[in-house]
Amino acid sequence: MTITTVTRVLPAALAALLTAAACAAPSGTAAGTATGTAAGTVSPAATQTPASAAATAAAPLSIEDPWVKTARSGMSAVFATLVNTTGEAVTVVAASTPVSPSVELHEVVGDGGTMTMRRKQGGFVIPAGGRHVLQPGGDHIMLMDVRTAVEPGAEVPFTLTLKDGRTVSFTAVAKEFAGANESYAPHE
Repeated sequence: MTITTVTRVLPAALAALLTAAACAAPSGTAAGTATGTAAGTVSPAATQTPASAAATAAAPLSIEDPWVKTARSGMSAVFATLVNTTGEAVTVVAASTPVSPSVELHEVVGDGGTMTMRRKQGGFVIPAGGRHVLQPGGDHIMLMDVRTAVEPGAEVPFTLTLKDGRTVSFTAVAKEFAGANESYAPHE
């Protein structure tokens, strides 16, 4: 190969390699580097596939500090903080778990000095960018007929169903809790 041939082929090959590298770079980054990081390091966002990045961005709720009351049978409850990650209100209308065939969204209301829990009509509404606390003595997710014992430390899976049909799954750790001793009004 002569020097003339090399000087013509080398720029074309180099251009082809740079084009291929640019196509392989994550969106919004230069080839071989990640936005906001030093050369040679990769940020977590740069390692996400487009599908996983879209799934993360599309999650309407995040669930903080979820826990479930231990129970051998009967009733139990789930508590957490629901955080709306969107710019519009999100409504949780149902919940499910493999440990109970009957799960309800509940609120606790005062009635003549007595605290009564009942179904939460309309579900839990979390305002845009807001939070909704599920806690003993307040709103919570009630397991009505626990059929699989929930032992301390167990990790129990749950799925929330939103008004628009989307679902959000999370795992709650089982903890001992004596309860707030509310009465239950199933038909209110």
